Amino acid sequence: MSTIQLPFLNETIEINRETIADFRTDGHIQIRSVLGKEEVNSYREVIRNAAYKYNTEKRRLEERDTYGKAFLQIMNLWEVDEQVRLFTLAKRFGKIAADLLGVKNVRLYHDQALYKEPGGGFTPWHQDQYYWPLDTNNTITMWMPLVDITAEAGMLTFASESHTHGFIENLAISDDSELRLEKYINENGFSITRPKVMLAGDASFHYGWTLHSAPANISRVTREVMTIIFFADGAHVTEPKSDHQENDRQRWLNGIAPGALAASRLNPLIL
Repeated sequence: MSTIQLPFLNETIEINRETIADFRTDGHIQIRSVLGKEEVNSYREVIRNAAYKYNTEKRRLEERDTYGKAFLQIMNLWEVDEQVRLFTLAKRFGKIAADLLGVKNVRLYHDQALYKEPGGGFTPWHQDQYYWPLDTNNTITMWMPLVDITAEAGMLTFASESHTHGFIENLAISDDSELRLEKYINENGFSITRPKVMLAGDASFHYGWTLHSAPANISRVTREVMTIIFFADGAHVTEPKSDHQENDRQRWLNGIAPGALAASRLNPLIL
């Protein structure tokens, strides 16, 4: 295990009104330097070590389906690694999420490392909240590269203002979601936003209903990204509408019954 003395991330960052307004209009925002260089370098090592330790994908890239080629996905590292826990439950991230949503506090839904390998495939268009049995639209994902990345490495791409349409269609991440949601985007004239560069420690935030995707990684480096999903405190669990939502209810909400507060031991308050 790393012997690095990890910095605490409880010092918060003030987000200005313009940034908040842009987020609520577009459904996404990029914020520079959420972590400083030394902070992100420290956590990069422990997250990478944990991600590869707990990665269960053993197939070669060419043997996987579209979802499997999109990234290595290692979830809820905070449960199994005390060092990653310091990152995932950091007040700095939770405060930004709460300010953007306009709520007093947020709870954790889950974290996930998303490592897109060189040659890794595209991530199809999708809505995160399709998977979540929650009764609130105040949900948000933080997406933070742990290394400097360009568009060639598989930059997260958004359909701006698509969150205003809410739930669109019963579509999991797949080739089908790519085709049907790309058609929906074109029909509705959503503008496409894709940063050219993100530095390690920058972060984007997007609503649960914001349509997003990522191109293939045609670079020579692994796109190392850590994500954290938050939802507003006070949300309730809804009756699952799909097997995906039932799986999420059992795993990320610890089996809480529909109608109950979404406040299991797996959903700690952040602030």
